[in-house]
Amino acid sequence: MKKKIIGIILCLAVLFAGFAAAIYVRQEAPRVHQHLSAKTKPACTDHDSGVFCTHLPLVQIETKEDIPGKPIYDKNHTRSGFTTAADGSDRIVSTVKITDSEETNNHLGDRPSLVSEATIHVHGNSSRYFDKLGYKLKLIDSDGKSNAQSVMGMSAHSEWILHGPYIDKTLIRNYMWYNIGGEIMDYSPNVRFCELFINGEYEGIYVMTETVTAGKNGARLQLSVDKKDNTYSGYLLKVDRPGDADINNFTEYVYRLPETSKISIEYPGTKNITPELATSITKDFSAFEKSIYSYDFDSDEFGYKKTIDIDSFVDYFIINEFTGNYDAGGYSTFIYKDKDGKFRLCVWDFNNSCDNYHEQAIPTDDFRLINVPWYWMLVKNKDFTDRIISRYRSLRESVLSDEYLDSYIDETIAYLGDAVDRNFERWGYTFEDDELLDPPERNLHSFDEAVSQMKGFIKKRTKFLDANIDVLKQYSAESRVKKFIENAN
Repeated sequence: MKKKIIGIILCLAVLFAGFAAAIYVRQEAPRVHQHLSAKTKPACTDHDSGVFCTHLPLVQIETKEDIPGKPIYDKNHTRSGFTTAADGSDRIVSTVKITDSEETNNHLGDRPSLVSEATIHVHGNSSRYFDKLGYKLKLIDSDGKSNAQSVMGMSAHSEWILHGPYIDKTLIRNYMWYNIGGEIMDYSPNVRFCELFINGEYEGIYVMTETVTAGKNGARLQLSVDKKDNTYSGYLLKVDRPGDADINNFTEYVYRLPETSKISIEYPGTKNITPELATSITKDFSAFEKSIYSYDFDSDEFGYKKTIDIDSFVDYFIINEFTGNYDAGGYSTFIYKDKDGKFRLCVWDFNNSCDNYHEQAIPTDDFRLINVPWYWMLVKNKDFTDRIISRYRSLRESVLSDEYLDSYIDETIAYLGDAVDRNFERWGYTFEDDELLDPPERNLHSFDEAVSQMKGFIKKRTKFLDANIDVLKQYSAESRVKKFIENAN
């Protein structure tokens, strides 16, 4: 009898440990909003006005040659390729210094809080054609190996993006919506404002951003891979323009992807991917997509409820519809399978949100994600659309309320302070450029006008959504989707 009791206790202990571990994996630290958590710093009185002085973290990058990845044009002004390093590679080694005092302002000559070598190259698709470039950094040690470091208080990692707001004249879209996304979803990239110098030249306000990839000890995504055994616990895919690691997945086969989009494997990366792993991931993901596009998509036994984290898909839908971020689903879209076996989505790239899309105006009075991959089927299920509606109304009482968003914008801009003026001393000429947005009358000619435009979009958008969110029910009405649900259960 005593042995039985001991056995039961051991079993319960194992179950509890597994349960506790599962809780730990999903647990996230409280979201840090830099503009709210940063200490107010006293004005400097020990140097003259000509010394560069900022309350923001200061990033200095030093290189021995031009950073590769800029577009090259032929005599007909057609892009013929991208610049490379002297040795023909697509990145170079640089030195990165970050000065980030919590108590005092930061200056170029101050002792850095972080110094590391890093590979660097120009980052982005459309953004690499702007004058103000974005960059991808990988911190490395003297042997060229990854050198994970905490950057500006964010969890230690080696890979970072320096996003340079250019077409976004408010400077705050990515910072704002990543942070609000982090209040809503399991994970959204952490971000910090900073000011950047490259080889002694001032480049303005940047947003240091976590890359969407695997991390350790609760940082970033909970994914792992064993190259030796060709096994994985979770993987990350990206929907974007064609690349080097594209897969032939089921969504492409049924023509639900835009013609200019492909899905590629982001994690495991090139160093850890094998043909066997790529094949396994492709088959696994296509099996998920086949279940989504089947007549059994909403059944309890075979449907989407077994394969996706429903809350993640609901929240991703809401934040991207709310902001009119209509690249979502076709470009800059991350979907990952977590260690728990469920698919989740991660928000990315709000540079074009809130009617800042350069090719056309974004309407405030429609729904678009109902037509993008996966959602085209998910909104055919009444439970899913009911969840969207309920969640939207709940968020409108908190982080998506008019009061919260207005305050968030105003407080973020107040935090940036005189850094805004310095940024536009460098990039202010772009207010005279009427070719950044089409049609030309959409272009903004001052910082205040840009802020007003974004606030105006949000007000129009919320007015429409508040009045019409229930319209989503029509997409899951039995009379409309009978052919998809008649065989379910």
